[in-house]
Amino acid sequence: MGTWDTGPFDNDSAADWCGALDDAAPGERLAMIRSALAGAADAVGFLDDRAGVRAVAAAAVVLSQRPGAEPLTSPYAPDFLLDGGSVVIPDDVAALAVRALDRVAGEDSEWREMWEETGDAADALAVVRDLRTALSG
Repeated sequence: MGTWDTGPFDNDSAADWCGALDDAAPGERLAMIRSALAGAADAVGFLDDRAGVRAVAAAAVVLSQRPGAEPLTSPYAPDFLLDGGSVVIPDDVAALAVRALDRVAGEDSEWREMWEETGDAADALAVVRDLRTALSG
């Protein structure tokens, strides 16, 4: 995992996913977000790290589009969002994001396992917990 910080976009897989989301046609972006979230939420067995980091990034995108949310500021977030663009996120996607984040932070997750190996799991889990809390509210 090429990770440089605990933020939702601060690793290679998340940055790649954000680049693909940015390059996608506007009409395809919601499907990509749903797919990333479902890839974690509906995974059976051990959750792959790449699926986990994509889900965390997608959840951060979902949160950024909620009314009153803080705008994204990470230089690794999708450029169209940093430039003031948006994507319409239906209400049911927040619940999918919460399920995905629960799976990412769960015991059967490579994402969690890799963070525990670094000794920085508390900070990374706090990011996921904060996203989950904001999306649940």
